[in-house]
Amino acid sequence: MSSTSKTFDTCEILGLSDIKDIDFNKYDSVLVAASTLYEGNSIKNVMQGQQYRQAWSTPVNVPILYLQEIGGNAKILEEGGGKQTHSLKLQKDDGTLLTLRSVSKDPSPLVPKVAQILGLENIIVDGISAQHPYAALVVAQLSEKAKVLNTKPNLVFVPKQDELLNYNDKYGNRLFLLEFETKGNANWMGLKNVDSLVDTDNLQKLKLKYPDKVGIDENSLVRARLFDLLIGDWDRHSKQWGWAIENIGDSIQAIPLPCDRDNAFFNIEGVLPAIITNNSFLPEVQSFEKEIDFLPGLIAPFDVYFMRDIPLSVFEKEARELQLLLTDEAIESSFSVWSDEIFKLDGKELIAKIKNRRNALLDYAVLFQQELAKSEELTEALKGSEDVKMNNEQKACFNCASE
Repeated sequence: MSSTSKTFDTCEILGLSDIKDIDFNKYDSVLVAASTLYEGNSIKNVMQGQQYRQAWSTPVNVPILYLQEIGGNAKILEEGGGKQTHSLKLQKDDGTLLTLRSVSKDPSPLVPKVAQILGLENIIVDGISAQHPYAALVVAQLSEKAKVLNTKPNLVFVPKQDELLNYNDKYGNRLFLLEFETKGNANWMGLKNVDSLVDTDNLQKLKLKYPDKVGIDENSLVRARLFDLLIGDWDRHSKQWGWAIENIGDSIQAIPLPCDRDNAFFNIEGVLPAIITNNSFLPEVQSFEKEIDFLPGLIAPFDVYFMRDIPLSVFEKEARELQLLLTDEAIESSFSVWSDEIFKLDGKELIAKIKNRRNALLDYAVLFQQELAKSEELTEALKGSEDVKMNNEQKACFNCASE
């Protein structure tokens, strides 16, 4: 590791051996790579894919964050419970919740049985290189232009500090995405008549309590899911959604708030990953290409539960609206949040893919709705909703609670 001697200059991190000797108070940013764990060689690139290895190992300039700088007297509330991502939940005095989500991941808890049987666990761990470390930053910009809610992530480097309390060893001196949480105070969103955010399971409880008063903004949800198709985000289970609660007269409308964009622009390559992610094993795991390979595999239980009865006209309307909003200029300018080095690696290729998917979005929207319409009703609770007390009929769909 080396650094310049100028106060409030950029600290260049070349290694972690002597990071404890750096006084980060003297700097306002660091030059650091997300991870060098996924650096490849010619054999690995063939067998396990090139993917985004260079993006992970390329240093980027990142602002240094001390928790006391966040404002609102932000304090650590608890450690997050995600399997891959290490996270810390923060709370401001006004009830606003934020989270620090680690850019580096630990995929070992998610290794599927087929990989264990074949002795390919290391391929799954290495597979994190299929995720782009900085995808969430671009997705947030695209979301703004598409009028889809987002958690407004910012890339930060969090040095060890007193405010981390007993979390210093695990969370100090790491790269994070600082973003708003999908529950708690909703003042940061600036939406009229919206003052709170809830998770999917709490939305279900609200629906069961007031079955005839609570509904969802169907157009916003369809637009959000079609947007997922545009960015290739295949991992959209129910725990990756929050809901902004809008009170209008005597009715309550829930507006979807997507979160966790780890798998946007997912790019899986190589011989071995292709075997593991075969449509027969993991049909939802799909690489981000110019065209969607297998759309039926992207239909999740979440979609069946919330969207099965939404008419085709809504899908067509929202597809056309997204095509109008996401112009070439809108797509291209969204990548300005990346450094020049990262953009040179992946920017132009990703832009071309997004544009191609946008042009075909109306066809995808029709196919998505057709697949939903012929899907079977759910018989089990959504992920994360196992503790919500529902009968079999209520488990089938969101609106079933009011029928």
